[in-house]
Amino acid sequence: MLCDFDGTLAPIVEDPSMARPVPGTLTVLRALVERFRLVAVVSGRPASFLAAHLPVPGLTRAGSYGLEQVTDAGVTEVAGASAWRAAVGEVAARAGAAAPPGVVVEDKGLSVTIHHRGAPAAAGWVRAFSDAQAERSGLVTHAARMSIELRPPIAIDKGTVVSELIAHAGVTAACVCGDDAGDLPAFAAVAVLPLAVRVAAWSAEAPADLFAAADLVVDGPDGMLEVLRFLAG
Repeated sequence: MLCDFDGTLAPIVEDPSMARPVPGTLTVLRALVERFRLVAVVSGRPASFLAAHLPVPGLTRAGSYGLEQVTDAGVTEVAGASAWRAAVGEVAARAGAAAPPGVVVEDKGLSVTIHHRGAPAAAGWVRAFSDAQAERSGLVTHAARMSIELRPPIAIDKGTVVSELIAHAGVTAACVCGDDAGDLPAFAAVAVLPLAVRVAAWSAEAPADLFAAADLVVDGPDGMLEVLRFLAG
């Protein structure tokens, strides 16, 4: 059982720091951990955020698209990730200084996301600024819901993380839940299993490719919670 966080377990909000899981989520995650061999949240959020807001024993929490993971000893990073923190910080600082009103800059430590949900007219500026900063810093741009994220050029994404997790767990069936283009690699990763169920959380902002790849589409995080409750028995 593998889930995204924002837009899947938690509603999308204008201030990313205020995102919280739908009430009842922690209870159902605890029940899922008791029932399934592997239960994981794989998110673009920093691992420290997942540790703070998903305090569920036995839950695997991979942050920053797999660049970080919550362990019993604390947060660990993949080799080479920390070398990009300075570049991320510099881009975040430049974005904060130059961003038009309504644009939110989210410095995640190992990535920076520039949100234009509060300023839709600034979408073009966000794209141009992000492309310029990627060329300057060596970071790579990734489009997401009403935002663009700049990440280190490390060949890790939700697909590689999910593949590694299911291989380590030795499972032959998996359910993956997500709400955005960044979840498509995770959807593809479970396709090699004898049984795979891909659940998409609907929103008007989600890409059509996500729904085309899904076996089931539900109404946002509230609908996803009902699916998780069903699976938890």
